[in-house]
Amino acid sequence: MRKRYAVPLGVVGTGIAGVGYASVIERNWFRLRRYDVPVLAPGRRPIKILHISDTHLTPGRRRMIKWVSALDALEPDLVVNTGDSISHRDAIGPFLDLLGPLLDRPGVFVYGSNDMYSPVPKNPARYLWRTSRTDYNRRTVPDLPYRELGAAMTAAGWLDLNNATGTLKAGDTEIWFGGINDSHIGKDRYDEIAGPAQGPLSIGVMHSPEPRNLDRFAGDGYQLLLAGHTHGGQLCVPMFGALVTNCGIDRARVKGLNRHGPAWLHVSAGLGTSPWAPVRFCCPPEASLLTLVPSA
Repeated sequence: MRKRYAVPLGVVGTGIAGVGYASVIERNWFRLRRYDVPVLAPGRRPIKILHISDTHLTPGRRRMIKWVSALDALEPDLVVNTGDSISHRDAIGPFLDLLGPLLDRPGVFVYGSNDMYSPVPKNPARYLWRTSRTDYNRRTVPDLPYRELGAAMTAAGWLDLNNATGTLKAGDTEIWFGGINDSHIGKDRYDEIAGPAQGPLSIGVMHSPEPRNLDRFAGDGYQLLLAGHTHGGQLCVPMFGALVTNCGIDRARVKGLNRHGPAWLHVSAGLGTSPWAPVRFCCPPEASLLTLVPSA
């Protein structure tokens, strides 16, 4: 009898230990990724961009709040927030605490779907055969205070890039930005910002890295494209990587720095998770410091 139950109990025990690791340890094992991006003209001073995304903040995430606010010590020239910042109607105050002194630096932002619609319980296995976009088909009225969230960031001088363009000075360089609202819920309107990118440096900002929008940004001459949404796959398999991307981007570019045609593309694996799926495995939460340097 002991041998009969030894293997099943061992499997169950391993599963419990894995879930415990993914939800308690790795989910709070925040990391900073660093990349050099050669997009500047020769002789220009490097520009440091802090890219944060997908915090999915709820009021109790004190460890994340403390870790992100401390990133101000990196002295970034620019902060880019690619959305899904909150997951609770009372999270705006905690999110501003999370940004802390970073709010005093130049910044830009777009929304993600979970800035507008609160997360709901769902079977995570469904991501294996479809994206979560269809989950929003029946949700037409936002129930999270996304306008108040945006107003708090714009009050600090940050640019709202939801289907908008604008300029901001970072370091000694004037940067042209184009941004779109979340394509995952059909709120992207690229036609409203279409046209050649301006100036010596141009950055496209979006939440979900859908190839159709990436193509248009790259075609308009944007040199650097920034996105989030994918969570890096969130649950990854060692030696294989992400199982899903939850959008149209390929698995090979689910996170990190890659190329998209003539442009550079950085997809953040994000800092948080849905409160209904609070696990990460082989995909630690992250922020990224992108140092823009002169191209060869």
